Parts: sequence; C-alpha cells; structure tokens
Amino acid sequence: MTEIVSSLPETPASDAAAAQPAQADGARRRNRRGGRGRAAAAKGAAPQSAAASARPVREIHPVLLQLAQLYPALFGDSPKPLKRGIFQDLQVAQGEALDKDGLKQALALHTRSTRYLNVVATGAARCDLQGVEVEAMAPEHVLHALIEVFRRKKPRDGEDLQAKLQRRIGQAFIDSGLGRDAYLEKVQLREPSALAKVEAALAVVAEQDAKAEAVLRAFEGSGAETVDAFADMYGMNTQQVQRQLHRARQLKAQA
Repeated sequence: MTEIVSSLPETPASDAAAAQPAQADGARRRNRRGGRGRAAAAKGAAPQSAAASARPVREIHPVLLQLAQLYPALFGDSPKPLKRGIFQDLQVAQGEALDKDGLKQALALHTRSTRYLNVVATGAARCDLQGVEVEAMAPEHVLHALIEVFRRKKPRDGEDLQAKLQRRIGQAFIDSGLGRDAYLEKVQLREPSALAKVEAALAVVAEQDAKAEAVLRAFEGSGAETVDAFADMYGMNTQQVQRQLHRARQLKAQA
C-alpha cells in the first residue's frame, strides 16, 4: 500500500497556488459570458413579450353587457336561443334604455357567435325574455348552425370532424321527424359541399333505418315476450335493440 501511494505524482504547492487565480479568472470570464448571454436572451424575449401584450383584446359590445345584466338567463355565460322578434320585445320592455342601433349590432354579434350557434345546433327551443320556451327550433336553423359551427372548428390530434358532423346531421334529421325529401326541401341548401355532407349523412341514416325495420320484423315474428329475451336469442345488445325498435316504430308511425 505504501508503494502505491508513494508512486502517485505529487502536485507542487506552487502549482496549486497558481491554479487558484487561474480558476478564479476562468470563473469570472464564464460569469461575464453568461451575463452577456442572459442579457441577449432577455433582449430577444422582450419583443416577444411586447408583441404578446400588444395583442388586441376583443371588446364586448356595451349593449351586450347591458343585456347580460338585464337578462342573464338569455345572454349570460350559458345563452339560450332567442325567439324570433326578440328585438321588438326588447324595445318594448326597455324603451330608450337600449340604443336602437346598438341593440341591432349587439344582437347580430350575439346570434353569430360560436357559443350561441352551438346552442342552436343542439335543437333547443327558442325562449322569450323571461327564459320560457315558446318556439321550437326549425330544422333548417339547427342544420345551418351545425354546419357553421363545424366549419369554424379546428381539429384536435386524431379527431375526425367530418365523421362527427355526419353523425350530428343524421341525429338532427331524425329529431326533425321529417322524411328525406321533406327535410331536404325544408333546409334549402344551396352550397354543393354542404348538400353533399347532408346527403351522405341521410344515406347512413337510411341504411341504419333499414336495419332497424328488419329488427322490428324479426322481433314481432320471434314470439319473444321481452326485448331482453329477443336480444339473448340472437346474441344482440339489448340497448341497441331497444334503440332500433324505437326508431322502427317511429318510422312506422310516420308512414
């Protein structure tokens, strides 16, 4: 062990002493370089921060702020579809408290907003100033809102917006209670791409309806006393069978 230790080269005291100032000088140079780098980074980041802070903040129309205070159930965070003629109702209810031209502008902005169109696209009923449902949403308004909402959407990773839109259109068609031709006549689509989307959705619904009607015929001829028994008999999902039977009976009533 003594031989191994003694064989290691010794560091002269003068070298160690000389190394300390050199290390200190190196540290100071590194600090100066680091300081310059941080200053440059801060300088480069400053325009970005300034640009971010300079982004315009969307201002809310002052009359919309008034409406949200007066009728929070209609114009608040969770808006409701407005009955047709709401402009005249507001004029009667509020008189000169609401500027006429400002009210027109505010209602136009509100009813074209994405959050309002999202509500219309659900098919929710139109409401009066008291928030009472007074008018069913027309099928064409539901469809036009749907198409516009999805036109504005930005797809997330792996999200198929067209497939979602097709399903929503199909459900809107079913909820309308109309037949194919009556629905197309009602919605009056002039844009070829929009019409193609609707026709594709209706074709999928027609295929599903044919299956539903076949299930109803099979159920009625099976002798099964319950839907559960019928589903077990054919190895089918009970809830799906119930939906198909409901749809088939709906179609039968419409015929």
